[in-house]
Amino acid sequence: MKKILTAVAVLATMIVLTGCGGSKEGAGAGAEAKPVTVGIAKFVTHPALDAIEQGIQDGLAQAGYADAVYDLQNANADGNTAASIASKFRADKVNLAVGIATPTAIALANGIKDIPVLYAAVTDPVSAGLVSSYSAGEGNVTGVSDMTPVKEQIELLASLVDLKRLGHIYSSSEANAVTLAQMAKEACAELGIEFIESSVTNSAEVMQAAQALAGRVDGFYVSTDNTVVSALSSLVDVATRAGVPVMSADPSSAEETPVLAAWGFDYYAMGVETGKMAAKILGGASPASLPTLFMTDPSAVDLLINVDAARVLGIALPEDLVAGARTVVKDGAVIRQKS
Repeated sequence: MKKILTAVAVLATMIVLTGCGGSKEGAGAGAEAKPVTVGIAKFVTHPALDAIEQGIQDGLAQAGYADAVYDLQNANADGNTAASIASKFRADKVNLAVGIATPTAIALANGIKDIPVLYAAVTDPVSAGLVSSYSAGEGNVTGVSDMTPVKEQIELLASLVDLKRLGHIYSSSEANAVTLAQMAKEACAELGIEFIESSVTNSAEVMQAAQALAGRVDGFYVSTDNTVVSALSSLVDVATRAGVPVMSADPSSAEETPVLAAWGFDYYAMGVETGKMAAKILGGASPASLPTLFMTDPSAVDLLINVDAARVLGIALPEDLVAGARTVVKDGAVIRQKS
């Protein structure tokens, strides 16, 4: 358990920080006097992506663009809608476009070539074809990654239950989800855990997939898969009734859904950093000059432990784990233990 807690505390060392957020000075002279229009497209509505959307606006305000005008769009998990949003942003000549999550970021990058495009919460922008290197942007495109510590998350679940078989449901239509599923499979192979997977094409299929796996696994792992996270409550309901714990990579959604544990990023903080990067570009910086930003600051990482869920599942939680968590759900209340 000490190893797990140490890993939480030093996640900042896992990925090299290749960039940093902008500042008010980086917004350029006269930024507040010249309102800009920013188009923000998210793939689907769920707490993590909603938090990024708000964080972007707050980050831009902090960097000197308090009077920016926003066109907020939701693709509703549909690729064609994402492409239409890109066309809208291009036709409306927004000053900058932001795609939250891989599918919307790809749609914006493919549909907009003469306006800066930022991606946010894209797990692997290189594999997604958004940039060719993490060390620089690509043409008019750059942004922020939410690459998550998959192996360590699975190890945390394995420290709490006898995890011989791990269930994983992922979206076959999300490049980030496919990448993370492969990482989870490799992690399980290293840890000696049987990996049982099921792919879905939309959120409506998540419950059925969970029902098919629940009786065959000792736990579920949910990655930062937008399709699955948007149906997280269905998955957790099936798992709980089967007495199977869920480990999630998205603490934001876990505050409202009784997963056993969630270890991942503070997505609002990610949105703020995306907003500050946007301010740099609006102030004159070239997207191609800005490397992918990885969220490595310890303050951007959140470990959530749900004491209520553990009680229902009959799982004894180590006291040091609960004490070391930033967020604890107990007796129906969300408790912030650390700033």
